[in-house]
Amino acid sequence: MQRLARTAVAPAENSFVTSPGDRTVTAAVKVISNNSYNLYNVRIVELRDPPSTPILLGSEFTAINLAEPFDSQGNLAGGTYVLVSKVGEKYAFYAPV
Repeated sequence: MQRLARTAVAPAENSFVTSPGDRTVTAAVKVISNNSYNLYNVRIVELRDPPSTPILLGSEFTAINLAEPFDSQGNLAGGTYVLVSKVGEKYAFYAPV
């Protein structure tokens, strides 16, 4: 308090919203193949400066394309790059076909 009282300039104010639950995790991924319906096998990529292609990291995992119906076969092409987020226990992305 003494430091604040001595300065004529007010300190910058910072605000943060936190949640005691899960955090949202978002990553760039490459679609490897269709698993079933609107569920795809994807793999995280490390983005590099153009014209370098992204580097594949880690192993494949499944993610749901929310842009496609849940009751029909997905049509998203392998090799597509998207952003995927963890929603609860699942991974999801939105990529119109």
